[in-house]
Amino acid sequence: MEWEIVIGIETHVQLSTESKIFSGASTDVGAPPNAHACEVDLALPGVLPVLNKDAVGKAIRFGVATQATINQRSIFARKNYFYPDLPKGYQISQMEIPIVEGGKLKFHVNKTERTVNLTRAHLEEDAGKSLHEDFIGMSGIDLNRAGTPLLEIVSEPEMRSSNEAVEYAKTLHALVRWIGICEGNMQEGNFRCDANVSVRRKGDEKLGTRREIKNLNSFKFLQQAIEYEASWQMEQIEDGLAIVQATVLFDPDSGETRLMRTKEDAHDYRYFPDPDLLPLVIDDEWLIRTRASLPELPESKAKRYQSELELNGPDVASLVSSLEAATYFEATLDQFDQKTIKPAAKLIANWMNGELTASLNRAQKDFTQCPINAETLSNLIKRILDNTLSTKLARLVFEELWSGNSSVDDIITEKGFKQMSDTGEIEAYVSQVIKENSQQVADFKAGKEKALNSLVGQVMKLTKGKANPTQVNDILKTKLS
Repeated sequence: MEWEIVIGIETHVQLSTESKIFSGASTDVGAPPNAHACEVDLALPGVLPVLNKDAVGKAIRFGVATQATINQRSIFARKNYFYPDLPKGYQISQMEIPIVEGGKLKFHVNKTERTVNLTRAHLEEDAGKSLHEDFIGMSGIDLNRAGTPLLEIVSEPEMRSSNEAVEYAKTLHALVRWIGICEGNMQEGNFRCDANVSVRRKGDEKLGTRREIKNLNSFKFLQQAIEYEASWQMEQIEDGLAIVQATVLFDPDSGETRLMRTKEDAHDYRYFPDPDLLPLVIDDEWLIRTRASLPELPESKAKRYQSELELNGPDVASLVSSLEAATYFEATLDQFDQKTIKPAAKLIANWMNGELTASLNRAQKDFTQCPINAETLSNLIKRILDNTLSTKLARLVFEELWSGNSSVDDIITEKGFKQMSDTGEIEAYVSQVIKENSQQVADFKAGKEKALNSLVGQVMKLTKGKANPTQVNDILKTKLS
């Protein structure tokens, strides 16, 4: 552990606009190659870019949501480099004065809160895509993606492990979807991360030489790439070799990074203000409207759940991990009155974070596709609260609901899942268990408290889970005292 890993992340967030950032061409995916490439995207002579107002609005939303500074005057620049899928020979981006500066993102790593500061977020256009697999000895160029609006979000190099980097990326992914600026489909390239990784001896103040891992489109690959790259750099230095600043790619099949090119610095791109675009000016009224239009953000919602509903931190973190989860939670909670809302909230959180999430993961679905709607889950919770169902019986009802049955009460009636309420009936089962388990009875009387749990379990087994565990516990204690 003499080494320290230093990680900064640049994230390319594809903004969910209907048209591209500097042209009217569609951003829809799935079209044949070059079907959505207009004259501007093709860089035909004489064409001029026209800035997409919706893309600007979405960048402002992000800046406000992360408590950043919105530069009310920002400038677009030309970033010059040659690449086959960049017809102009330059990318329109922002350099000296980006639209968003600063900001911060809070997240949890192993139940510990972390805050990572953001350097900037700037608007730019995406490049096209080179296609290699369909051509023998040649590459095809698809410019459908060229000109798609991106918000590049740059963090400070403040993360110190792959786990931190993944939690940062997951939180950022959830936030941009929460505020409605990005669809977040990582398979389609909506959300791509570049990880800047360096290592240094613990205690060193000077940063090591970084290598940038490009285009990581899954959280799993992000973690694997950082871990491999950090380990590789440590081995290089320990072998007496220098780290050369470079851009690398991660190969998921081998689990290794490989050199793509030696890393350019800003001066290599010959940035200069784009003469075809005026400075972008944002007035005060636009900022006011944006602040008013934002939904309640995850951090604020989490604090409210903790203060008003008395939920604990880990429960809350899961409930606000996505807008879909929070919406489902609140829709379920709306079915309860003020008298039952707090105990209901705890049970809803337990079921959502337990059985429901596990079932959704197995089915590869999210809360918008959940077979059990909010009203149905609330009915299940109500039957637990009024002691109609024990936890064990509730799980059996849940399985029926997941299979397609929609009525909690009908399942309870048809399957005979109702919890026992007759004290005399429960006492008879308790007496039978005491009679048949003399050793556990003797152990309990000798002061071994765990023996009581074994006896309760025997009663629950005998009643097929229909006895109220609290009642069973109380009756046992009375009979054995």
